[in-house]
Amino acid sequence: MQYRKDHIPRNTPCKRRPGYAMAATTLTIHNTGNPSSSAAGERSWLTNPSNTRQASFHIVVDEREAVECLPFTESAWHSGDGSGSKSGNRTSIGIEICESGNYAQTLDNAVKLVAGMLQERGWGVDRLRRHYDWSGKICPRLMYDGGKWTGWAQFKALVQLKLSEGDKDMKVDKASTVVNGNRLGADSVLIDGRVYVPLAEVGKALGASVEWNNVSKTATINTKGGK
Repeated sequence: MQYRKDHIPRNTPCKRRPGYAMAATTLTIHNTGNPSSSAAGERSWLTNPSNTRQASFHIVVDEREAVECLPFTESAWHSGDGSGSKSGNRTSIGIEICESGNYAQTLDNAVKLVAGMLQERGWGVDRLRRHYDWSGKICPRLMYDGGKWTGWAQFKALVQLKLSEGDKDMKVDKASTVVNGNRLGADSVLIDGRVYVPLAEVGKALGASVEWNNVSKTATINTKGGK
């Protein structure tokens, strides 16, 4: 995954770069809400003349890259909870996860990105927040299913697993997943009796493609020949 910085100008319309100094204490996870836009597209939208929203974020990630759009030492408007000193907007780094393309790969990239950011700061997954935690909006929407945040629980578990790879003292209940007699290259994690494993790894083991339908919230593994 490529990582690049492309900060929006300080004079970007609608005060999307307000310039408030910030010492972040959490990371807030979002979905873009746009099933056809890439990370580059989301970055371009921030400075598009037709954009009239006072909304912004720090970083956006898709299946190929992560683009840093605002410095992490400045506030962005992403949490929907105002401008108070303890609001998400003033205390949290906003991370947008794109919904287009290979969503399974995008999620894998997001896990690696978030784990790296937590590790840099000496933080754990207790520092992760949903947009929902600040304003009650159902976001990240693709981690919400039928009234349950099962996708969010899995995302946090995978981030914790990634963190544990660099910290031998971190206790994580790991599991092994075997597909057609072959053990997956990525470890799985066990939470409340359920095994969570990156879907992209399962698809790879099957020699299959993994697709995500944003409308029906369905992940599909397509093997060669449809078998």
